[in-house]
Amino acid sequence: MINNYINNTFKNILFLDTETTGREAQDRIFQIAYDVDGTEYEGMFLPPVPLCIEAMEATHYTNKDVADKPPFQGSEMQKHLQDLLSNKNIILVAHNAPFDIEMLKRDNVYVKKYIDTLKIARYLDSEAKLDAYRLQYLRYALGLEIADGRAHDALGDVRVLKALFNRLFNKMRKSADSDEAVLDDMIEISSKPSVIHKITFGKYAGKRITDIAQEDPGYLQWLLKQKEADTENSHDQNEDWIYTLRKALEEHVS
Repeated sequence: MINNYINNTFKNILFLDTETTGREAQDRIFQIAYDVDGTEYEGMFLPPVPLCIEAMEATHYTNKDVADKPPFQGSEMQKHLQDLLSNKNIILVAHNAPFDIEMLKRDNVYVKKYIDTLKIARYLDSEAKLDAYRLQYLRYALGLEIADGRAHDALGDVRVLKALFNRLFNKMRKSADSDEAVLDDMIEISSKPSVIHKITFGKYAGKRITDIAQEDPGYLQWLLKQKEADTENSHDQNEDWIYTLRKALEEHVS
């Protein structure tokens, strides 16, 4: 029998993606898309701060593209999201969900329950077979079929997100008692720091962090300080990195 969540409509789940002016403390949403009960919504808005060059580079949208758009604050879409997410049964699904949740909060939209597909994908890849967990990387690494999944466009990313969630849900459902148990597990996994298995940059690219902890703990200590400093100076919280590095150093360095 086809269960309630593995079909074209995912009940009580809101798939969401935002495009923002940047990643710093002052940055805000300029594009948002979401899918709830199989209906897609999307909107472009004039943010209170300009898009940074990196945001334009990634999305190919410019400040000219949003110049004639309404603000998100006070818009019908903001009110619709507020109404949806005020329902205690609604689960927000996003990739790197804490980022989107923080951006929504800056415009007075608050999330009660969420699933982070980035953390779920990393959790399920316990053997570290994947080299990255970016949304578009996972799209191609897992061979997800999407009719129109334009990268770094909010609606395109929502379509990829929905396909990714479906794949992850199916994998977890094989060893779970019910759909609800899978969702509960996903929510719990998403609420905790996750372990990063290997380095994907620098001189140790491709090596497992546990091996580096034994061979060169000084490097991990240096990296930990960098991640802690980044957290203090920007929106990037680096929670998973800080958790992983501290755990590796505690367990493998005497």
